[in-house]
Amino acid sequence: MESLLAAKDLVKSYGEYRALRGVSLELRAGQMAAVMGPSGCGKSSLLLILGLLQSPDSGAYSAQGQDLLRLDHARQALFRRQFFGFILQSCAVFSYSTVEENVEFPLIYAGVPRRERLRRVAELLDSVNLLEKAHAWSNQLSGGEQQRVAIARALVNRPKVLLADEPTGQLDSDNTEKVMAHFRKISEELSLGILIVTHDPFVAEYCDLTYRLHDGRIAAER
Repeated sequence: MESLLAAKDLVKSYGEYRALRGVSLELRAGQMAAVMGPSGCGKSSLLLILGLLQSPDSGAYSAQGQDLLRLDHARQALFRRQFFGFILQSCAVFSYSTVEENVEFPLIYAGVPRRERLRRVAELLDSVNLLEKAHAWSNQLSGGEQQRVAIARALVNRPKVLLADEPTGQLDSDNTEKVMAHFRKISEELSLGILIVTHDPFVAEYCDLTYRLHDGRIAAER
């Protein structure tokens, strides 16, 4: 499998607190990986660095052979927009827009024609069991429904890598299973790499590889 991203010896501190102490990992095309560990172990810091939303204090980070830490802010932003999809713990849906508009927004920004936009949006809303609520206002949805909107929006631009922070944290067991099955399907069909920060062993079982993070250090297990 093609390597999509590789991090080596990442270090990140916030004052005296050392969140990451030399973390290395790799994600390949079509691979799903989980990052697990106790609260405060550095999981969210790692995800932000991998998504080019924060910079490490030291270490190396590349994607498809390109040194991402040598890019200036503008080129990092362009790469981030084209390469990554994000699902964060705070769903960050646009409250005064419909479900359909929330998912469609990245495609408008990318200049995708309207017919193709609507086709992709309908396909993804169906995959997260929200097609019947396409025209509902987002602020009228439950927390779990808003999370599923965020999942669809993260996938609509067809990223190479999906970075997800507790993507099923607000979902019941039935919707968690449906979302994870969908992740597996698109990972295999689109050669999408998916990295999931999670506390849920059920979510980790869906993944090909689990990274366990503790005290800023990481170990991989199958």
